[in-house]
Amino acid sequence: MNKIVKNPLEAIQDIPNGATIMLGGFGLCGIPEKTILAMVDANLNDLTCISNNAGVDDFGLGLLLKKHQIKKMISSYVGENSEFERQLLSGELDVDLVPQGTLAERIRAGGAGIPAFYTPAGYGTEVAEGKEVREFNNKMYLLEHWLKADFSIVKAKYGDAHGNLVYNATANNFNNMMAMAGKITIAEVEEIVPVGELDPNHVHTPGIFIQRIFQGENYEKRIEFRTTS
Repeated sequence: MNKIVKNPLEAIQDIPNGATIMLGGFGLCGIPEKTILAMVDANLNDLTCISNNAGVDDFGLGLLLKKHQIKKMISSYVGENSEFERQLLSGELDVDLVPQGTLAERIRAGGAGIPAFYTPAGYGTEVAEGKEVREFNNKMYLLEHWLKADFSIVKAKYGDAHGNLVYNATANNFNNMMAMAGKITIAEVEEIVPVGELDPNHVHTPGIFIQRIFQGENYEKRIEFRTTS
């Protein structure tokens, strides 16, 4: 099945206002930057976004925050986005801060069909408020529930018409698990290659999890902090 669409606007054409969307990436590494720009242009609103963080003020999810298109963020890190911090502290934005490992496992559980699991992370903190607590082997654990989304949007280095994806090094991060946790998953890639060219042993996300794929152009690939010797 050929899953290629022409561009990001076509890929997101049926995302409604109020949708819950997962977006891959960690900081600015591996974010679906072209699809985010399309979401800004499409003026999607009242979105619940599940992402490790919210980019920076003028790039990535920061662009959606600046236009107040996001009503809720489920994240593990406020990061270097001053607008995210401002909206959080002012009460303009509903934010669910989740320990990073718990966030990753909740997403993985959603893709694997596991509705809940126990973790020690967050016990004894505000994270534990209102959650079931149980003791295992003399240690306290919190019950956490899976995360799933109406749409997952991921970014890969290579893909083919069937939706098989290969991520570049650490750009794998949240992308792989999010691809499995969306009802509809959209993949933007740097290069679409002919079917059969990708070594099956090197495929990170099989095409069965992908419904739409497009090739982006002119990626910025910004770096949050450049460190030199």
